[in-house]
Amino acid sequence: MAKILVTDDSMFLRRRTGNILKSAGHEVIEAADGNACLEQLAEAEPDLIFLDLVMPEMDGMEVLKHLQAAEHTVPVIVLTADIQDVVREECLQLGAVAFINKPPKEDEVLAAVQAQLAG
Repeated sequence: MAKILVTDDSMFLRRRTGNILKSAGHEVIEAADGNACLEQLAEAEPDLIFLDLVMPEMDGMEVLKHLQAAEHTVPVIVLTADIQDVVREECLQLGAVAFINKPPKEDEVLAAVQAQLAG
């Protein structure tokens, strides 16, 4: 199965998403903000990233910009409460491969993971 990095400043949502992924047999790594996400990306080399947008220090948009500038190819699924179309479009333009609204639903999370790992 895959190694998946879950980045969210909410411990509750990291654990909720992580539990969904673990129940499907994936290894889960957590990061509480964008800086920790980039550190874990370098250290753990995950197969996939779940990324919140609104976080202290470095937010999700900044992480996406950093990944794009560094030409990272790890797929990023944005997991956020922000449902604005303009935000969704900006995330996709910055390289996000999918967009899931909070709170995460098990079927949506697993379908998004399956779609990325199958490709």
